[in-house]
Amino acid sequence: MENRVAILAIVISDPGSVEALNRLLHEYGRHIIGRMGLPYKEKGISLISIAMDAPQNTISALSGKIGRLNGVSVKAVFADI
Repeated sequence: MENRVAILAIVISDPGSVEALNRLLHEYGRHIIGRMGLPYKEKGISLISIAMDAPQNTISALSGKIGRLNGVSVKAVFADI
């Protein structure tokens, strides 16, 4: 299957889910190009972007697992290349 390049945009409103999120990201680490996280203390949330290069089903699987975490929202944006 052909690889796709994508960005996962993640918003965390429940700090209790961070450990589970980090486990998932470690599990998919070989597909992750880079990661940027920003705490937004005034709003009590964290914003994370994950750049990936992987088969579309792998990106979708990770996105689905992240989306099932309590207090975590995620959206995937795929590059047109």
